[in-house]
Amino acid sequence: MKRAIALIDGEHYPNVIREALQELSDRYQVDAAVLMGGTEKLNGAMAEDAGKKYYAVPVMFDPDPLKAFTAALRRHRPQVVVDLSDEPVLGYIQRFHYASYALAAGAEYQGADFTFLPPSFYKLSTKPSISVIGTGKRIGKTAVSGFLAREVRGHLSRSGKDGKVVVVAMGRGGPPEPELISGEKERLGAAELLSFSRQGKHAASDYLEDAALSSVTTIGCRRCGGGMAGMPFVSNVVEGARLAETLPAALVIFEGSGSALPPVSADRVLCVAGANQPEDYLLGYFGAYRMLISDAVVLTMCEEPLASPEKVERIATGIRSIKPDAEVVTTVLRPRPAGDISGARVAYFSTAPAEIAGRIAAYVAETFDCSVDFVSAELARRDRLREALAGLKPAAVDIFLTEIKAAAVDVVAEEADSRGTRIVFCDNVPVETGAPGRLAPLMEDLARQAMAEFGRSDG
Repeated sequence: MKRAIALIDGEHYPNVIREALQELSDRYQVDAAVLMGGTEKLNGAMAEDAGKKYYAVPVMFDPDPLKAFTAALRRHRPQVVVDLSDEPVLGYIQRFHYASYALAAGAEYQGADFTFLPPSFYKLSTKPSISVIGTGKRIGKTAVSGFLAREVRGHLSRSGKDGKVVVVAMGRGGPPEPELISGEKERLGAAELLSFSRQGKHAASDYLEDAALSSVTTIGCRRCGGGMAGMPFVSNVVEGARLAETLPAALVIFEGSGSALPPVSADRVLCVAGANQPEDYLLGYFGAYRMLISDAVVLTMCEEPLASPEKVERIATGIRSIKPDAEVVTTVLRPRPAGDISGARVAYFSTAPAEIAGRIAAYVAETFDCSVDFVSAELARRDRLREALAGLKPAAVDIFLTEIKAAAVDVVAEEADSRGTRIVFCDNVPVETGAPGRLAPLMEDLARQAMAEFGRSDG
């Protein structure tokens, strides 16, 4: 039988809980119960000595129930946590919090009418790896993943090691079979991406963006669906991981999709979270699970009006309270053109929130010595994007500058091609908002730690 611990409370009379635990023992090996609180049905002696004589199993208790629970997870290493508690001791919000800790420990979390399963992960055998996971869509996960790949490649080269990095990226529009793109050798420009698009492929998929803008070898994968804890319903990422194992690389980076996790066990995990997201979405529900399994967090969108300084600080503090040893770096995202745009009249296309699109356009104009005469934040809305393009006179701009996202290829690049207008793709780069100079070293630290962890485990 599976090993289990049970969560109980003092709002139930002890005899009732004892009978429930006896029934539970028909299905599981119940190693212990954790008293989560509540005193209505307990007298003082029971509260102080909630032991085996009352419940027929060893009972762990602490004034801080989370301490008792995490201690039980460490001591008993259960495969299942069964929640026999109820309101008011554990309500909906608290249950998600405890479920996050259970899943992070690799245990199922069950209640009377629900079961949460921990995501299952394939283990690489020949390569150290880092997973880049996220808390949602459009928060800069691909930008951070590309930054990580470039920094690690530079670190490896400076260390005199084979500097090759492979990125395995899964997306909702990835290929049916894992697809290898040698970003170091193959030039991916507008013509190549348009060719992909005209073949019916999603030419703005993350693996193509990584290859085009970071010049690294990438493997494109797909997924459909995402569980609450991040498990894809179906994906071909494991097949992509097996392909990565055959390549000469010092490190593999697995890039998640939205809030879905790559179903591969990694030596280190980097979480990308958006400060523009609701706080309880990041720190509660299964946002807490994602923080618990992460070694570091890059917090993006740390600027007003997306997020006030007070909100950013609350989120960073909340992350540290969940995972005290996780480093948190606060950032904003800024464009970096992949070609020269100086002196040009530019039309800029982005998926950036509309509230800051003008600010980012001003940054482009000032930083890259150009004139941004047209701005669209509708790259993910094809109907509005086409309307905007229809109103843009052909002679109004010299260059289309666009992220490789959403409709960047099948709409923007096609329009540029039909007009004979030059198109330049741009990356998004995380820029620190706090104490500068920590982001790049963090990427190097994660790579070193991943390699050391892989070495200790012999793969």
